[in-house]
Amino acid sequence: MKAALALLYRPWRSALRAWDQVSIYLPIVLMGALALSTYWLVRNSPVFAPPEVPKAARHEVDYFMRKFTIKSFDEAGTLRSEIKGLEGLHYADTDTLEIDQPRILSISDTGRRVTSTSRRGLSNGDGSEVQLFGDARVVREPVVGVDGELVPRMEFSGEFLHAFVNEERVKSHLPVVLTRGLDQFSGDTLTYNNVTGIAELKGRVKGVMVPKASVAKP
Repeated sequence: MKAALALLYRPWRSALRAWDQVSIYLPIVLMGALALSTYWLVRNSPVFAPPEVPKAARHEVDYFMRKFTIKSFDEAGTLRSEIKGLEGLHYADTDTLEIDQPRILSISDTGRRVTSTSRRGLSNGDGSEVQLFGDARVVREPVVGVDGELVPRMEFSGEFLHAFVNEERVKSHLPVVLTRGLDQFSGDTLTYNNVTGIAELKGRVKGVMVPKASVAKP
């Protein structure tokens, strides 16, 4: 009887001994399986693209015009500026207009008219700042001042002029000729402010002033 029982329990003892040996390595097997499952999840998880960084605008022409006229009006419908040219190239990144043979008319709040011309020009978006290259001229037409006196015609001419229309300023780092009525001045550089009425010429400065004709007394 004992021999039979021994034969019956022998397979169970072998199974228990085998389970004891396997259980020693079970944690390692489970950790390996967990690592494999984590790797699989990472490989098969959807990848979200990073937000796109807006690209900087390139200095390229976004539109062009030929034999064009651009007019700007104020809220009351009064003409404030007019830009004409044979060809215009607009750059979006700087909002500037490069003009071939520009003719730019600007009218101030008081009605003062200023005309700018050159072989080539570069204007900002609203025409309030203009750079003129080659045979550049800025002409302010004669007007009657607040005191009732006639303000004579004034002209600036040179190979380069930088006009700030709204601020009524003109400057240049190149030689300029300034003509006011019959008087004429020239210099190597120019800074002019119409609000203050001050013109600053530097370098080789020359000037010719024509005296007003005397009025004969009876």
